[in-house]
Amino acid sequence: MTNWNLEDDKLAVLAKGAKSRIQAKAGAALRDETGRTYASAEVSVGSLNVSAVEMVVAQAVASGSTGVESVVISQPVELGIADSDLDLVRAFSGAGVTLYVIDEAGKPVDSRST
Repeated sequence: MTNWNLEDDKLAVLAKGAKSRIQAKAGAALRDETGRTYASAEVSVGSLNVSAVEMVVAQAVASGSTGVESVVISQPVELGIADSDLDLVRAFSGAGVTLYVIDEAGKPVDSRST
């Protein structure tokens, strides 16, 4: 995958951990413009359904981040990267941010850029 680096390997570990912590279908990790990292799993409670990417972007925004360098998503590959997640990252951080999907081994298998 283009632009995948050692820092993204760290995000892969965080995304997998967030996913497994609550046995969710998806976990995501984000590195912001200052290098801080955030990780979260998808949340589904009653009528509330929030994707892992929505959760992790909300955490970054609530912590004062103003941009995103990279997002890594741990989920079944066949789910792909949702347009709504891509649009959210684009709205928050603009063009040029890559979202990756990783396999169970933590290796990138799909990507899309804002």
